[in-house]
Amino acid sequence: MNVDTLFSLRGKTALITGGSRGIGRMIAEGFIGAGATVYICARKREVCDATAAELSAHADANGRCRSLPADITTVEGRASLVAGLGEQTEQLDILVNNAGANWGAAYEDYPVEGFQKVLDLNVSALFFLTRDLTPILEKSGQDSDPARVINIGSMDGIIVPAILPLPTFAYSASKAAVHHLTRTLAVELAPRRITVNAVAPGYFESKMTRQVLKEHGSAIERACPLGRIGQPDEMAGVAIYLASRAGAYTNGAVIPVDGGTGIC
Repeated sequence: MNVDTLFSLRGKTALITGGSRGIGRMIAEGFIGAGATVYICARKREVCDATAAELSAHADANGRCRSLPADITTVEGRASLVAGLGEQTEQLDILVNNAGANWGAAYEDYPVEGFQKVLDLNVSALFFLTRDLTPILEKSGQDSDPARVINIGSMDGIIVPAILPLPTFAYSASKAAVHHLTRTLAVELAPRRITVNAVAPGYFESKMTRQVLKEHGSAIERACPLGRIGQPDEMAGVAIYLASRAGAYTNGAVIPVDGGTGIC
């Protein structure tokens, strides 16, 4: 056992959707630090390009970051992303399905378009992008070191969220679907030497959670046994575990990273 290489991602190539900010950026920074070449995808080109440049500027000689802007909610956008990745590399070892949306509204007023938007990005796009990238992932997979798909779920897909200014019916349902889809894909793709796992984060600082933390931060911290929200390196750490040799035999797992909030 070589502990120095157990969590290393040197020589690996990863694609992270929603990688320009929030949890996606946390994971991208961790992967780069572990030695991977990371492609980040986001809908806004200028934001995606700026984040890639910033992360590359702080990378060492092993890790680097590149921008691949695309709207993965559309068939055309996913095709553009797959083609763009293929133009730059023939290797994909790790896919992180992180891109997601939320929509808060009262039960009586919850809009059809809001519900559909959340399900389209959080569930449908995740499934179809994974399917579209399966051939290139399969090329990288080995018996002792399979390719990896890491889906970002949520503790809201495990428990009913209680501390929210507005209900998020579609988000909770979508993340529960992500967790179960993870298990289904884990069985489907294991024979192709691809593992599929999910991370179910609690509260971390991001654009999506900023307003909730501002208004309800104290209550959120009190509800967590550890008494705080998560830190970026704690999200990066679990993703590095799943992507590295350390996580090669983990398949179909949904790992809560919520400080114990989900067990209370």
